Amino acid sequence: MKEQLSNCTLIGDKGYLSAEVQIDLFNYANIQLDTPKRTNQKDYKPQFRLFRKKRKRIETLFSQLCDQFMIKRNYAKSFEGFKTLIFSKITSLTLIQYINKFILNRETHNLKASII
Repeated sequence: MKEQLSNCTLIGDKGYLSAEVQIDLFNYANIQLDTPKRTNQKDYKPQFRLFRKKRKRIETLFSQLCDQFMIKRNYAKSFEGFKTLIFSKITSLTLIQYINKFILNRETHNLKASII
């Protein structure tokens, strides 16, 4: 990841609070890792609104992949089969979002609504 990105801000998970990792990313590629603090931690302050909004969308997307597309259930016999499974589920999610946004003029996150 360090070789692919530089001079940017990454939004990390709440469990990713390692100061050593944050310093290493910043020193190596000028990557700022923004991880929200838990409400019961000492230096807690609310996360920037835009980051909070994007993070919520990403969490919702992962939840939809797990629940509606059952991405955790995996019966692949090989790594190629596993890659095909993941690729097909992400592609179908993207296609549904495209149809919702550009053809039906609906919200992209509404996956369970009937397309036809």
